[in-house]
Amino acid sequence: MCERTEEEWRPALFHRVESHRERFLAAARRLLDLQAASIWSDIAPVLKTASGAVLDVGCGAQPYRCLLPEGITYTGIDIVDVKQRFGYEMPDTLYYRGDSWPIANLSFSMILCTETLEHVSNPSFFLSEAYRVLNPGGTLVLTVPFAARWHFIPYDYWRFTPSSLKHFLEQAGFRNVAVYARGDALTVACHKMMALPLSLLFRKSSGPISNCIFRLLGIALLPLLGFFAIIGHVSLRTTRGGDDCLGYTVFAEKGDE
Repeated sequence: MCERTEEEWRPALFHRVESHRERFLAAARRLLDLQAASIWSDIAPVLKTASGAVLDVGCGAQPYRCLLPEGITYTGIDIVDVKQRFGYEMPDTLYYRGDSWPIANLSFSMILCTETLEHVSNPSFFLSEAYRVLNPGGTLVLTVPFAARWHFIPYDYWRFTPSSLKHFLEQAGFRNVAVYARGDALTVACHKMMALPLSLLFRKSSGPISNCIFRLLGIALLPLLGFFAIIGHVSLRTTRGGDDCLGYTVFAEKGDE
């Protein structure tokens, strides 16, 4: 198992949202992707009120850049081999090699880091870099998955709990750490049921017969997508979060120095 180098199936990559068509497609995806919907819902209010300079770390396709108001100074950074590992490549992203970020101290008023920390082999150093480049009084907006499949194999290293997130962030120097669960056990169950037909339709198998069987099963289960999507979105809106959840959204501050 640990020798695997790829997934059995992978959802479509995210895309940068700029045109009306891309906004429509992103909204449609959120209807069928509870992880994406829950992240968007949590961070949108904060990003829409951002000011100054924002650093998007592990930005990928920069899918949340469109939530920032006009006049923001936006910088997206990612590792130099992100295309090889994760399939992303953006022309205006600053790519770097190694662990240290090519960013000067005290450069940003907000750092955004979505679904990235689980792919970082050294979370402690990564968060110390976030603290270093953040202005005094600045905000870190961080999301991580919890109930999520092993993805982007083999570059998926961790699942974090609220305890570990608070520990790592306070160890890095952050204060006022607030961790919010995205959904509960019902949300997770709906998410898994929605993923089941897609995983059958797009999984990689060893032969044409098994391929055909998986495809037929996936097609037969497709009508369940809408049913579980409705229940999942209702649970996201009505729950305060549970111990079993889709993931966590974290807000933390750098103290005045």
